[in-house]
Amino acid sequence: MDYVKAFVVGGLICVVIQILMDNTKLMPGRIMVLLVVVGSILGAVGVYQPFADWAGAGATVPLLGFGNSLWKGVWKSIGEDGFIGIFKGGFTASSVGISGALIFGYLGSVIFKPRMKS
Repeated sequence: MDYVKAFVVGGLICVVIQILMDNTKLMPGRIMVLLVVVGSILGAVGVYQPFADWAGAGATVPLLGFGNSLWKGVWKSIGEDGFIGIFKGGFTASSVGISGALIFGYLGSVIFKPRMKS
């Protein structure tokens, strides 16, 4: 049942984003930033974590979950390091995910040898 919940929630998030892309003039980069910011705000308000606990990977894998994890890292680091935690916390919380994306992206480019379209 957890897989079904994650699939449905992740799918609904994607549907909302697709509607945004089809019916507004927002570019994909701005929509991505919007998702991260909304995830951070929902995490700060305290709404996102209960939702993520219920929805599982359907809520934590999309960019909303990335924004929430950034917020949690900043909040934790502010408690430990004070003002400097604002700058340090997001990097600490997201470093593993970003490193994984870079490493696997590089490995994919080595294996599949991408080339420019002509």
